[in-house]
Amino acid sequence: MQYFDMGIPKRSASIITGKDLLLLIEGKDTDAFTEFYVENFRKLILVSDKYVKSIPVAEEIVQNIFLKIWEDKGLLTEIDSIKSYLYRSTTNASINHINREKSLEKHHLKIAESLTAEEIDNLDEQNEMIVLLYKEIELLPEKCREVFKLSRLEGMKYKAIAVHLNISEKTVENHMGHALKVLRFRILNHANGSSPVYKARYLSILMSFLY
Repeated sequence: MQYFDMGIPKRSASIITGKDLLLLIEGKDTDAFTEFYVENFRKLILVSDKYVKSIPVAEEIVQNIFLKIWEDKGLLTEIDSIKSYLYRSTTNASINHINREKSLEKHHLKIAESLTAEEIDNLDEQNEMIVLLYKEIELLPEKCREVFKLSRLEGMKYKAIAVHLNISEKTVENHMGHALKVLRFRILNHANGSSPVYKARYLSILMSFLY
């Protein structure tokens, strides 16, 4: 793993306080700053990983700490020991991440436990309708289907879709018009003959995806 490569010179050993690092940044000594960043980045990932048990998550946490320093350089003047600051910040950020994850998990568990039978039935009906919509989307002509997915499911603008698919914006508009027309007809057709409540749920899908 790249984080354990120890073949790095120790010019960064002279960086003790926040002011030392600030002078480095202001002096635009990119080589020394890069050395400092790489050396500490590797160490701090190991600190964070002890808590979060995930190298990618640890990387993100440590990157955010360095980003905070870069965006608010003024805080460096108040730091007597940059090493202590980095280790404490990494530890706190890692623990906060775990607490947020646990809090979110508990919140989701509470929601799941509090669902009534009626709510579960409604959720199942809603999911069934969404599955139906996705099935109808898959029945669209290939290019039409691709354009619709990029627009409504991935949120791409017509211009971006045109560039991505190497077609004109007008062609994108035509494909979307056809897709919307077909899907509205098919979903409304499924809704015909349903109870008013069930039909209203079909119409809510139309409003969410097809307008």
